Amino acid sequence: MGERWVSFDCYGTLVDWNGGISAELARHFGAAEAPRLLERYHELEPQLEADGTRSYRAVLTDALLLLAVEERVTLPEGEEDALARSLPSWPAFPEVPGALQELRSAGWKLAILSNSDQDLIAASQRALGIEADLVVVAGEIGAYKPDHAHWDVFFERSDAPRERHVHTAASLFHDIAPCRELGVRSVWINRLDERADPEPTRELLDLSALPATLEELVPA
Repeated sequence: MGERWVSFDCYGTLVDWNGGISAELARHFGAAEAPRLLERYHELEPQLEADGTRSYRAVLTDALLLLAVEERVTLPEGEEDALARSLPSWPAFPEVPGALQELRSAGWKLAILSNSDQDLIAASQRALGIEADLVVVAGEIGAYKPDHAHWDVFFERSDAPRERHVHTAASLFHDIAPCRELGVRSVWINRLDERADPEPTRELLDLSALPATLEELVPA
């Protein structure tokens, strides 16, 4: 029947992206301003990624610099890349390492499709406690999700049967929408109590029930 594959977005799905960014924003702009500036960061990031020419390290750095300009704050010397430098320390969500280990024990192949760079995703995999069987990152292919190139490269490299693959992610914009466009089954990790638009194949609050959900979608 072929191997079973589950692909993941990393930041926001497996790793606490908002928490990591918020901590740096609070450090530079103050805790009271961090929630507002996190929302602004989410507006800036897709704009900086749009043409695919920046590395993710550059996206993080340029976003922090733009926020500093908008807030009329002078960053201390050497702190311009503070967001990028902090990324390797961003923690995995508590249930994630156990869920990934359970999936691997059940024979699933694990892939990561990430708007990131090779060195940054390597650091995050150490935090996850598991090494993916396949990694596709924006810094390598020159395109950021929701560009379909991530899934094109995944299917090309993995030779995964489409009926034996499911994508798991927290972002409706970056992941669930392109999955709908491509006819790829998806599990949406709704950590922020959002409303599904577009609709995923399944919706979960975190990864705790993911192994059982994937068994339903793709039985062994």
